[in-house]
Formats: sequence, structure tokens, C-alpha cells
Amino acid sequence: MPEIKNYTFEHTELAEMLIKQLDIHEGLWGVYIEFGFGAANVGSTPDPKTVTPAAISFVNKIGIQRFDAPNNLSVDATQVNPLKSGHPAKQLPRKGK
Repeated sequence: MPEIKNYTFEHTELAEMLIKQLDIHEGLWGVYIEFGFGAANVGSTPDPKTVTPAAISFVNKIGIQRFDAPNNLSVDATQVNPLKSGHPAKQLPRKGK
């Protein structure tokens, strides 16, 4: 049997997992990815003396954000993680940009 080396998820699957992990029970939430960008001169082949300007992008943070209206990235926390009776709703800190 081949060794599994990675798992992939759709945007909504990832949002649902994070909603459950954070114990969120209300609102529309979707994946949030914060990118960073940079630039560098990189060598090109076959001549090592030749460099070419290049753009570099990287992922700084991955999380979820609240949406005002449903879309293809969002899931409804009331449906994917309903509040069970007798379970107090968790208040999330109001942090973010």
C-alpha cells in the first residue's frame, strides 16, 4: 500500500474544520489567507552570470474570516457546527485587521 504524503481540502471543508476547532456556532465564515510578496534577482540557466528579476509570493497566515453574505468560500456555522442545548456559546475575541 502506498504511503500517503499529503491531504488536500476544498476551501469550505477547511473553513468547516476551523469553525469546529474554534467552537463557533453562528455566522458565515470562510477561509482567509494572508500573502506576502517580495522580489529578487535569480540566476537563470545555463549561464550562471545571467540573472533575472523575479517576484516571490509566500503565505503569511491562514485562518477564517466572517462574511456578510454567502459565497463559494463561506459556510454557515449554524449548519456545520450547531449549538447543542445546554452548551454556552463561545465568545470570540474581536481581533483582526
